[in-house]
Amino acid sequence: MKPAGSFITGLLAGAAIGGIIALLYAPKSGKETREELKHKLEDLEKEFETLKDKASRKTDNIKKDLADKLSDLQREIEHLSGSI
Repeated sequence: MKPAGSFITGLLAGAAIGGIIALLYAPKSGKETREELKHKLEDLEKEFETLKDKASRKTDNIKKDLADKLSDLQREIEHLSGSI
């Protein structure tokens, strides 16, 4: 096995062992932990939607700016070619 593969295998094994130990020593019941995870997942989904909307708006703004600049460039080229 390559050194990188060994590292990744060790990393995954360590993460799995750490997760198991964390669940065994968790101060909350399984039901409470699941509820908390559910709420955190819902919060992450909302945050993801917000980021997606922001990215979409920025993309739209960039497209509009590029279209405006291209239009300006085309007008300038037409103006210059008419001067020749």
